[in-house]
Amino acid sequence: MTLAIVTGTSSGIGLHTAIGLAQTGVTVIATVRDTARADALRSAASEAGVELDIRALEVTDAAAAEALIEVVGPVDILVNNAGRGAVGTLEQMSDADLQAQLDTNYLSVARLTRLVLPGMRERGHGRIVTVTSVGGAVGQPFADAYCGAKFAVEGLMQSLAPVVAPFGVDVAIVEPAAVASSFTDSVHRAPAGPYAELQQAYLDRTAASFAAAQSAEDAAKTVVEAATTSQPKFRWQTSETAVRFAGLSLGDLDGSRVIGVTSEWIR
Repeated sequence: MTLAIVTGTSSGIGLHTAIGLAQTGVTVIATVRDTARADALRSAASEAGVELDIRALEVTDAAAAEALIEVVGPVDILVNNAGRGAVGTLEQMSDADLQAQLDTNYLSVARLTRLVLPGMRERGHGRIVTVTSVGGAVGQPFADAYCGAKFAVEGLMQSLAPVVAPFGVDVAIVEPAAVASSFTDSVHRAPAGPYAELQQAYLDRTAASFAAAQSAEDAAKTVVEAATTSQPKFRWQTSETAVRFAGLSLGDLDGSRVIGVTSEWIR
């Protein structure tokens, strides 16, 4: 039996990843913050004809994360999918705003990964997949805290990957661009203040991007592939749009290309 934990499965990419993994024969523990709000997940599982072990987990709760891993036993696949967005430039963000982004998008990922690693290392196999964002490769206006946390988690995973590979553990990140999901519903928005005109330009562009967004179901196919492929690689994008966008930064040695493109967003 192959056991997977997928976080943030009440909707969007996480929901479809949990279903997709179960369809491959993997036993899936699908975590949500509140099991009372997992009706969409239950319905999707029923429609797909698969069974999921749905459990409550607030990923920022260290004790809860540790208790979950102790209860479920050896984990073969961990998909760190739970995430949180924020809109605001640095002057608008409080320390609490910055910490909230780090807690969900970085520290909880590090914690869960650290908890499953000993078992994977001792058994000589495992797969850790973290859903980041093209915002983990390209800094974007008014996404300072979000991109900062996503950059951090990509750096963490890229540093970890070669260290655990000799023990049979593969590490991957998956970078979606705009995805049609309820993720944006939970985005924290700081008061615009003197940046109101620039922020509105950014929000208008973002709304247009999400109007033509990739479906969560389609994006999840890449996550499932990253988690199950026999030919693992570190970095995955979920669409051609994500490939082009992430490529702006990955080949931009002096940073001018990224700054040039993103500056146009707020003019």
